[in-house]
Amino acid sequence: MKKDKIIYWISTSLIFLWEGVIPGLTSHTDLAKQGISHLGYPDYFRIELAVFKVLGALALILPMVPARVKEWAYAGFAIVLISACISHTAVDGLNGQAFFPLIILAILVVSYVYYHRIKKPVL
Repeated sequence: MKKDKIIYWISTSLIFLWEGVIPGLTSHTDLAKQGISHLGYPDYFRIELAVFKVLGALALILPMVPARVKEWAYAGFAIVLISACISHTAVDGLNGQAFFPLIILAILVVSYVYYHRIKKPVL
């Protein structure tokens, strides 16, 4: 059980940092603005995406958040990461930037699986 908690907290912390902290701190930079416009999205989408990423990351990391809200946060991040892969592939072709969201998605899946393992009632 201790190993499961360690894996859960490491993977969830990585998701929190990558999907919550980094967008919260960098979404206003010129590089972020160029990245969103390069993919063909309007600028307001950058702000909306950053706000919802920060809220979703907080939902995952805070233990007092209800399980149903966490489930929605996991689903939202999965949709965002798959969409990022599709967007990068459609605009730039199949390259490293297209695969990177899938690596983050794999970490998200680990977090999700271990979230359910540690929440399972012990008999």
